[in-house]
Amino acid sequence: MALAGLNQQSINLLNINTDLMYMNELPLSRTKPFQWTIKRIMDVTLSSMAIIVLTPLFLLLILLIKIDSKGPAVFKQKRMGANKKEFYMYKFRSMVIDAEEKFEHVKKYNQTNPIMFKASDDPRITKVGKFIRRYSLDELPQLFNIIKGEMSIVGPRPPLLRELKAYKAWHYVRFETIPGLTGMWQVNGRANIKDFDAVVNLDYSYIKNWNILLDIGIILKTIPVVLNGNGAA
Repeated sequence: MALAGLNQQSINLLNINTDLMYMNELPLSRTKPFQWTIKRIMDVTLSSMAIIVLTPLFLLLILLIKIDSKGPAVFKQKRMGANKKEFYMYKFRSMVIDAEEKFEHVKKYNQTNPIMFKASDDPRITKVGKFIRRYSLDELPQLFNIIKGEMSIVGPRPPLLRELKAYKAWHYVRFETIPGLTGMWQVNGRANIKDFDAVVNLDYSYIKNWNILLDIGIILKTIPVVLNGNGAA
């Protein structure tokens, strides 16, 4: 009866806070060690194969980025991963080299929530950058993060450190597993999902229900999403 006056979002929040009490004590690597080992083998195998097959594309993108604008073709950006551990995430550069310095001037273009920043008309994005972002080609260098063990093919997206200032306590559920190249957010609308609480609820659902078949399903769903450029920004 005590729950009768609560809406579904409040009930979900209660469930998340309850799970947070034991998640640190029972990480997926311990609760599902065999499946977690399979996940790691799959990450290394598929990422290595992708890097070999996509090497010509990597070289072409590097050339196009260098021709289009000044600066390195690949850049690294500090993110937060599993257990709130910081690491450098790699991306093909899709913006001008001083994009971070210009961030305060472009916040008005944000098309999503106050925590995340997504803007299709961001003036910092280069011509080549618009194309590679539409088809998520800028994310390909994260295959090396996966091989290093900092990321997985599937998992929550690792946030920028500045985003953490606006996090609610329960948002930290995202750090209970290794971050991913793709995940529930990507296959359920990406930038079209405006509510950050909804984004975290997707991550929570993934962590709570994780198994290797869920990863495989998300990978398969990611392919048409990327090819169609759905929800890209």
